[in-house]
Amino acid sequence: MSLVIQVLLLVLGFVLLVKGADFFVDGAASIAKKFGIPDLIIGLTIVAMGTSAPEAAVSITGAFKGSADISIGNVVGSNIMNVLVILGLAAIIIPIAVAESTVKYEIPFMIGISVLFPVLGLDGTMSRADGIILWLCFIAYLVYLFRMAKKGNGDEESSAKDMPVLLAILYTIGGAVMIVFGSDFAVDSASEIARTFGMSERFIGLTIVALGTSLPELFTSVTAARKGNADIAIGNIVGSNIFNYLFVIGTSALIIPINFASNFLVDAVIAISAAVFLWFCVFKDRMLARVGGSLMLLGYVAYFIYIAFIAV
Repeated sequence: MSLVIQVLLLVLGFVLLVKGADFFVDGAASIAKKFGIPDLIIGLTIVAMGTSAPEAAVSITGAFKGSADISIGNVVGSNIMNVLVILGLAAIIIPIAVAESTVKYEIPFMIGISVLFPVLGLDGTMSRADGIILWLCFIAYLVYLFRMAKKGNGDEESSAKDMPVLLAILYTIGGAVMIVFGSDFAVDSASEIARTFGMSERFIGLTIVALGTSLPELFTSVTAARKGNADIAIGNIVGSNIFNYLFVIGTSALIIPINFASNFLVDAVIAISAAVFLWFCVFKDRMLARVGGSLMLLGYVAYFIYIAFIAV
């Protein structure tokens, strides 16, 4: 199959992933609202998981197809890109105010999970036992979110659309189908493109696939920053990174063990460093300034040069 067709399939896969996630979230949130589930709970669960749906679909599909480098690279690459590129761009547009709970609890938790992830992979695999550990942490995180909601510390709303039940069901099912097909196209075409150019699946997963699956976070955070809702930008990214490690990798490992190549340890350390740098930038003033955002973008440029030209 020609390279042009593979590129078109990759783009089609990304479009299906992003729009499928939108449809799935709208449909599922509308159904949940009809059952009387509060907006805040919908926002903390269904909507948050929805932004991680592309990563989950690609990673699980990659694991089943034996493309472990795409599965792991997709998540690690997305988390690095989320902090260094998406938050960097958002902060340059407008300085990002950070909630006190995010500085005290959520960012440190993200750092802890970022450290736990490569530790679990030191034996060369993300096993089902590792998946259980990640899921236990995921449940603990959900408990924390619900407790925060009860205390009234969260202001997020789901903005769930009020649609007829049948339409909501069609949105949910249709979105899920689009995500499945989109992930299939993305993994197959990305693997083929990597082979055509002699690039590793690791590089493809860390860059192209990571960017494609990070599009929901990119659109949400940059749009929020442009509209002056800067606090939404950082909450979206921190929550998404936590979900990516715990929900995406945890679920993938529970379904089928994933090989964890040793060269991913470097990328995992970069992800940890990005999270620590984010915390360092916002710890004192509760604000991610333009200087911090600029340094983040420069950091990603340096990282891209490393994986493109040095880590061969």
